[in-house]
Amino acid sequence: MEQQHWLAICPRGIAPLLVEELEALGAEDAREQGSAVSFRGARSVFYRACLWSRLANRVLLPLGDFPAADGDTLYASLRSIDWPRLLAPGASIAVDFHGQNGAIRHSRFGAQRSKDAVVDSCREAGLARPSVDLERPDLRISVQLRRDQVAVALDLTGGSLHQRGYRERSGAAPLKENLAAAVLLRAGWPAMVARGGALIDPMCGAGTLLIEGALMALDRAPGLERRHWGFAGWRGHDEAQWRAVLGDARLRAEHAARGPAPEIRGYDADPRVVRIAQEAAASLGLGKVIRVSCKALAEVKRPTHRPLPEGVVVCNPPYGERLGDRESLPYLYGRLGQVLHDEFTGWQAAVLTGDRELGRAMGLRSHQQYALYNGALPVTLLLFELVPDNRWNAGAALQTAVPSAPAPSAPAGETTLGEGAAMFANRVRKNEKRLRSWRRREGINAYRVYDADMPEYAVAVDCYGDRVQVAEYAAPKGVDPAAAARRLDDVRAALPGALAVPPEQISYKTRQRQRGSEQYRRQGRSGEFFPVREGPASLLVNLQDYLDTGLFLDHRPLRLRIGAEAKGRDFLNLFCYTGTATVHAALGGARSTTSIDLSNTYLGWLRRNLAENGLAEGRHRLLRADVRAWLADAEAAWDLILLDPPSFSNSAAMDGSFDLQRDHRALVAGALACLRPGGVLYFSNNLRRFRLDPALADLPGCEDITAATIDPDFARRPRVHHCFRFQKPAGER
Repeated sequence: MEQQHWLAICPRGIAPLLVEELEALGAEDAREQGSAVSFRGARSVFYRACLWSRLANRVLLPLGDFPAADGDTLYASLRSIDWPRLLAPGASIAVDFHGQNGAIRHSRFGAQRSKDAVVDSCREAGLARPSVDLERPDLRISVQLRRDQVAVALDLTGGSLHQRGYRERSGAAPLKENLAAAVLLRAGWPAMVARGGALIDPMCGAGTLLIEGALMALDRAPGLERRHWGFAGWRGHDEAQWRAVLGDARLRAEHAARGPAPEIRGYDADPRVVRIAQEAAASLGLGKVIRVSCKALAEVKRPTHRPLPEGVVVCNPPYGERLGDRESLPYLYGRLGQVLHDEFTGWQAAVLTGDRELGRAMGLRSHQQYALYNGALPVTLLLFELVPDNRWNAGAALQTAVPSAPAPSAPAGETTLGEGAAMFANRVRKNEKRLRSWRRREGINAYRVYDADMPEYAVAVDCYGDRVQVAEYAAPKGVDPAAAARRLDDVRAALPGALAVPPEQISYKTRQRQRGSEQYRRQGRSGEFFPVREGPASLLVNLQDYLDTGLFLDHRPLRLRIGAEAKGRDFLNLFCYTGTATVHAALGGARSTTSIDLSNTYLGWLRRNLAENGLAEGRHRLLRADVRAWLADAEAAWDLILLDPPSFSNSAAMDGSFDLQRDHRALVAGALACLRPGGVLYFSNNLRRFRLDPALADLPGCEDITAATIDPDFARRPRVHHCFRFQKPAGER
């Protein structure tokens, strides 16, 4: 067959790559035409393009441009085409009509007139009337109307080429296969394969990037698994030549399979999509090449079983359009940047994002950016060289290490402190030194360094990384307000030197009882959330905008205990607050978590905390509900439960008021009913004069563990909270 003019359609932004791909397949005169590439080549080139193109959506045989001012002109134009020469005998057809003008206003009308022209042309030539099959025709005819002209072509691929045939299921917001291939080509994956490098996707979803990477590495034609081709109804189809092209592709795949396979690994925190990825890889016989496992982003490490000095980390994180929570995504991207920086030095990285601001949240310099489209959604591909100094924004780095506290020394001018302020400063220094080795050992940089140790200085001083918050206890009525103000001035003067912290990094609040929605009400608009470290978890706090910081420091031992006991268990967090216990349970290997709170503010905070730790919401359910009402209909479905209610609440969103001492018996009973046999409930609260109902205290498996949940920084206040452990007997239902 002599050379023919062909047209390959592709997603926007991919045409330059498609030109190179088609030329490598033998195409001549390949030229970009918007979201398409025109080229010339023999029929064998067309067959190779169909079978081997990783980037094209369709390959068309253009028949020409024709006038179409109205329906009659459209009909006449299509009648002028020699359809009997193009349609194989008995072939079914379908017409894809797109566009409109003043006379042709509906695509259905245009498709009908076009179909009539084809059918009448065949009937006039004495051929059987072609049947119409809109779902899977033998030959698809493309008619594109622009103003008063139509471009007519045969769509010979039989459906988009991005549908490789291996995907039966996908996760939410799936990445199209040809876009995944473009990402890998831009990331230099083929050259990396030649050097023996690895491919890792730390947020792999349904595994599209991994599978496309494996097909490239193993020289597998992406069209090998397709079972239907659109050229079956084309009279110009040469079955013998097609079989030869297909056979050559199979030989290449068999040859490559006998050689070494690259290291290709994927991880995702959602077990459902991990199973989908594993099934897709297995359907291609790649189950041993592509290894996918369930792992949170924060847990992803560079493989160590064999030397891997270089490779490509590639991923398609949520954009915030269909997946994820918009406010939490910067923390997820920040965690991604941290993992890339800490674990994959010397590698390359490619990240596809729908928002460049999210890309900047990674805190890494991108040396190359490409504008692409995932369907109709504009996206940006960011390429990174993961060299040690690639950290353009130190403020974006997560504070994952416990900073070594500088030995506080008296700054110039501190000798002018008054006697009381100097005593206060010395006590703070002494406490900080006493706690230093403990917090380093435990991996903690959020802790209480002073808690009204000296009665005349009735404040609590909490350190959050390199920030400090001072909470002034409301003075009793008998205390002179002027004297209290002078003592607070002493605190302000003493703390910067005592803790070696600039004054602007110290915030001050007055402690008071919080009722109703007061604890949720926003106090400021800084919007500044920053991470602190607590064992394996990175937890977000906000020192300016709310009465609470988002982290109750005294409950730290209980959170760590929950993390240690959560592996393989279903965890329920009632009155979850900002979800810090949920994060510990998830990082501890919980099979699932369910977190319930009445505050949208706190649930949003929890979403940020999950993202901060690289934890997807797939197996972590968040529910906005009144816990008491929710428990009335709940079933025994959890192995581990935390019940940490407020002391009092009269929120407008709940029925009636809640008083912990009055109502806790029914609340605990409802939580116990949610436990599976052998399950554990932790009941904790901060009501100072709380007394556990005798009926609960007498239950088998009830234990007061308050003393075991007090860390050294709260040793002065052993009753800062109350904590009880209930274990349901193994045989009880």
